Amino acid sequence: MSKKINEELSSFGKRLAKLRKAAGYTQQQLADEIGATRRMIAYYESESQHPPANMLVDLAKALNVSADALLGIKPVESVLLSSRLKRRIRQIEKLGPKPRQQITQLIDTFVEAEQLKQKTSAN
Repeated sequence: MSKKINEELSSFGKRLAKLRKAAGYTQQQLADEIGATRRMIAYYESESQHPPANMLVDLAKALNVSADALLGIKPVESVLLSSRLKRRIRQIEKLGPKPRQQITQLIDTFVEAEQLKQKTSAN
């Protein structure tokens, strides 16, 4: 293996921790999302120099990045901010119709208020 590949693999834990935090997950939340334990996530972030092949796809999906980005082969696209929002939307979709409607109305209220504020400041 080349030196570059070895360096990328050795920084897997740091990359995983950075992506997890950017996505707004705690170690426990990420573990719950992929069906693992918090201890496993902590291990891969600190002790392991090699990515967990059996969890790689699940980690990439949960963090909203490609497996190549998680492995350090390709750069991470700047979709990390929306990853947290996407996770919240998935949680909202699991709610009953009435709570979903209330959340939608609340969001609409904030969006309309922000649009009104932008129009007023533009004039």
